[in-house]
Amino acid sequence: MERRYYEGTWQKKRAFSPVVATRGGRMVFAAGHGAPVDADGNSLAGDFDAQVHESFRLLAASLAQAESGLTDLVSMTVFIIDARYGDRFTELRARYFPRGRYPASAMVTVKGFAQPEMMVEIQGVAVADDHGDPD
Repeated sequence: MERRYYEGTWQKKRAFSPVVATRGGRMVFAAGHGAPVDADGNSLAGDFDAQVHESFRLLAASLAQAESGLTDLVSMTVFIIDARYGDRFTELRARYFPRGRYPASAMVTVKGFAQPEMMVEIQGVAVADDHGDPD
């Protein structure tokens, strides 16, 4: 499967690509992943960084079920509770894509989530190798 990331200009500083093109592969659609609690059930209310890290961990685990991973993401929509967290999310997201191959992305500020303690939710589209079972 071929994948090409177009860096753009200012977008690289915001840890996203304005366009990602693929050829071959299969599409994997990931629902929104938020994390008001950690893996042990401890509350993450009010801890934006912890919620971002746990959301990425959950998203990676879901993608793995479809024989995919974070590096296969070609598009990401991020919902945050407060626009003031936008820069911090960008800093944290960059850690998950160390080679600079960022997915195309949009970030949206929302008034609230289904669970009031949530501060962030991440959904995405990945393109993975054809070998996986789409069943």
